[in-house]
Amino acid sequence: MPPEPTVIPLGTSSIAPFRDLLEGPEWERFRRTMAEGAARLEHRRIWNINSTANGGGVAEMLAWQIPYERGVRMEVGWLVIGGDSRFFAFTKRLHALLHGVSADGSEISATERSCYEETSAANAKALDANIRAGDLVIVHDPQPAGLIPHLVRRGCRVIWRCHIGVDAPNALSKDAWRFLRPCIEPAAAFVFSRHAYAWEGLDAARIEIIAPAIDAFAPKNQDMPPATASAVLGATGILQTRPGSEPVFRARDGSSHRVQHATQLFPDSRLPAGVPLVVQVSRWDRLKDPVGVMNSFASIANPVVAGHLILAGPGISSVADDPEESAVFKEVEGGWQRLPATARERIHLARLPMGDPQENAAIVNALQRQAHVVVQKSLREGFGLTVAEAMWKARPVVATRVGGIQDQIEDGKSGVLVDDPEDLAGFADAVAKLLSDPAAADRLGAAARTRIRKQFLAPRLLMQHVELARKVLDSTN
Repeated sequence: MPPEPTVIPLGTSSIAPFRDLLEGPEWERFRRTMAEGAARLEHRRIWNINSTANGGGVAEMLAWQIPYERGVRMEVGWLVIGGDSRFFAFTKRLHALLHGVSADGSEISATERSCYEETSAANAKALDANIRAGDLVIVHDPQPAGLIPHLVRRGCRVIWRCHIGVDAPNALSKDAWRFLRPCIEPAAAFVFSRHAYAWEGLDAARIEIIAPAIDAFAPKNQDMPPATASAVLGATGILQTRPGSEPVFRARDGSSHRVQHATQLFPDSRLPAGVPLVVQVSRWDRLKDPVGVMNSFASIANPVVAGHLILAGPGISSVADDPEESAVFKEVEGGWQRLPATARERIHLARLPMGDPQENAAIVNALQRQAHVVVQKSLREGFGLTVAEAMWKARPVVATRVGGIQDQIEDGKSGVLVDDPEDLAGFADAVAKLLSDPAAADRLGAAARTRIRKQFLAPRLLMQHVELARKVLDSTN
């Protein structure tokens, strides 16, 4: 059967709670920008198109961004394209190429090209039932980029939003650019997360830089007392249960929910309550280097430090556009088996439940808040929103100096950056120092929260999106 795009249902959210996080002038500018933008966009529909509703930073941002936009009376929707396993296997490879990485060369075969074009054409035809001439369409990342020429011919104004890139483009990434360029060229604007990611040869007047952001009130980032975080991790099966608080979180609609679904923990014995935790949360993706994280931590495991490492990611086969996750998890599991017994006792793999995205987010929230140190040892990174999430929770973060991570962390001030992603010893040393110096960890964590409040919260991104939408529409008048 041809792919069927899916409309993702979302409600509305008020921007009013941000009044308590922003200083007076900041709040007034935010409120005024959103109100004026909504007035300019009245009677104009906006669609966001991507390739998955669950898993990854794009889906998470759309899940909060669209309700806030709707909350100021903007007409905004979300469509997820369909595709078969061949399509997503190719777009996963294309994703790696844009990062400048490939195990089997950069040549895109005729079969891959045909699959991409046919899937794009089938989705484009099906989208006509939802999208009309005059709509503003924001197409996210390479998977749906093939829709752009069709949407432009249909009379839409199109923005291509590229969330991935590489600090120093190489032949692999440039080959991926050449493949995608005919698809994206008709767009009215090209949005990148960092200046370094903007492609050579694109019209500079159409390039915009908008860094991602997090929502402080989403289940993943909302305030959660330590006792509640411990209860959540107990309810899902990660920590030994302590009596006291209830494992509850506040859903987007304001209602209270309990964490009920179990995490698949490997090995399957719960961690003792109160042990120091080092946590990395990410997809099961080789670019996140989970095996490297394990090997690095193993070098400082007992007796050097008393902490435990948790590598947390989605339950297998839960992320529609990532067909490699199962194979990567098996690699991680195999790497764990090869570790010394003393290290295996302190390293745990957690496959988090994904049936309820808000429950999943609450479990991640609890994990990050219980962590003594959060790590993100990426080999390549588009932006790395898990870093911003941990920093917002005042956690000290040790990460590699790649991609957007280096835009978030000021080394030695609001976190620790390790220059070489392959430097396992240096990474381990940075983690060990923070575990052994709680005062230094607390100082970094406090500075991290301040940095996120000033630069990486939702209001800044929402204003930039509204201003870009107005700019693109005004250019047609």
